[in-house]
Amino acid sequence: MLHPQAGEGTCYLDLLHLFLPHLKNVHVETVTCTENGLLICARTRYAEPSCPSCGTSGRRVHSRYRRRLSDVTCGDTPVTIELEARRFFCANPVCAAVTFAEQVPDLTAAYARRTPALSRLLASIALALAGRAGTRLSGKLGIHVSRSLLIRLIRALPDPEIGQVTVLGVDDFAKRKGHAYATVLVDMATHRPIDVLDERRGDVLADWLRDHPGIEVICRDRAGAYAEGARDGAPEAIQVADRWHLWKNLCDAVEKTVRAHRADLDEPAPQGEEPVEAATQDAPSATETGPIESRTTVRTRERHAAIHALLTEGRNITQICRILGLDRKTVNKYRHAASADELLNGPRFRSRAFNDFVPYLQQRWEEGCTDAAVLFTEITARGYRGSARSVRRYVQPLRAALGMSALPPPPPTVRQMTQWITRRPDRLTEDDQVQLKDVLTRSPRLTALAGHVAAFARLLLERRGQDLAAWMTAVEADDLPQLHSFARGLRRDQAAVLHGLTLEHSSGAVEGNVNRIKALKRQMYGRAKLDLLRKRILLGA
Repeated sequence: MLHPQAGEGTCYLDLLHLFLPHLKNVHVETVTCTENGLLICARTRYAEPSCPSCGTSGRRVHSRYRRRLSDVTCGDTPVTIELEARRFFCANPVCAAVTFAEQVPDLTAAYARRTPALSRLLASIALALAGRAGTRLSGKLGIHVSRSLLIRLIRALPDPEIGQVTVLGVDDFAKRKGHAYATVLVDMATHRPIDVLDERRGDVLADWLRDHPGIEVICRDRAGAYAEGARDGAPEAIQVADRWHLWKNLCDAVEKTVRAHRADLDEPAPQGEEPVEAATQDAPSATETGPIESRTTVRTRERHAAIHALLTEGRNITQICRILGLDRKTVNKYRHAASADELLNGPRFRSRAFNDFVPYLQQRWEEGCTDAAVLFTEITARGYRGSARSVRRYVQPLRAALGMSALPPPPPTVRQMTQWITRRPDRLTEDDQVQLKDVLTRSPRLTALAGHVAAFARLLLERRGQDLAAWMTAVEADDLPQLHSFARGLRRDQAAVLHGLTLEHSSGAVEGNVNRIKALKRQMYGRAKLDLLRKRILLGA
């Protein structure tokens, strides 16, 4: 037991106040190391506290009592403060409170069993990790609390003050994807969320905007509900359509257009080129070329020759196994085979039932049928009950011996073509640029599409909103129905789109907060309601 107030303990008392500064308002009597951690016994200083009801100073002591408070840990050692507190008579005769207990600033609160410092620490852990994960981290720090306590701390925290907002960001997020959604409101000046609404309807947003006047700019996506709510709740505010959503809508329209003209992606066959079927008619037969020997075939022939050479020398089975490092069953199999071809064409590589159909397969191959799937279908109709893999194995060396020219590269997919058209030209590889140029050369409609996309990209990057009307007119003049739908959507929301292509505001900060909300949802999936998620969104930013 230490007495920090006596003699050399004064230095220890200064050190204790350095690590636990909130103890400066009490008189520390003893510090004891127990099995449960560090126990600090203290008493309040002699002062005249004020009544919390009327504010009158109290001078008459009613009684004394002891209270135990959990404090922040010292390292990973729990700290408990046993405080001797006093209860005073209220000197105001008209006050409803006859007595009151004194509270020590930064150390005690009414009915609290934890110091404010520990409560703030636990609240920070709870906001970052929520229940179970926060409990595990607190245990590592020497603070043993339950997950229910951490959740109660989050729910007890007050909402932050909204204050005056001039530029507001609005977006939705899924409480349960495809079923229920909510709305997050972000102050674009500080990039912090200020409120969360339990719906994504326009009337809910309009009611919130009426309760918080003074908003000058509203950044939103292309959702019609938010446009209507912003128009009803803050008609004087400027609505700004987010540029990223504009580009995303354009990319969707480009993909639909490319899919509608996907026939233009295929490269036409050169004039006078002989079809592949005609080339296969003169294909050599298996007897003319012979199958190309694989590594397994070569190994089989070498083993057969080595084993029969040792047998000729008079070696027995055990000696051959020891010399070649083979199993007795393997050696016996090679010993009983008269030639290596018997092993290659035997049951190990080809079943006896398959050998009955080999002449028919050879005949069909010489007739020009080189498709293994077709051959398998034909012999199955003739009574074959084996697998198609045997047919593919038989056809593979024959096909390799044809020496057919390599097939032309496949045409670009719809997604690849969409990416090439919507990507910055300086970020395309040389091969992508060549393929894009080839497709555009033979497709006038895709050429017009690429020109409109490049023009809209310049509007976005250079913020030339004054050219939007001319761009929509040019799009409507071409035969591109999918792009016409995109242009009609721009006309319905032309004012917000024009502001998005002119002003510097965007919804980037809102999208960042939505991504953070998704991470919070994964931590709480299936275990909490929106009220807890709302607290973590507003206070954990």
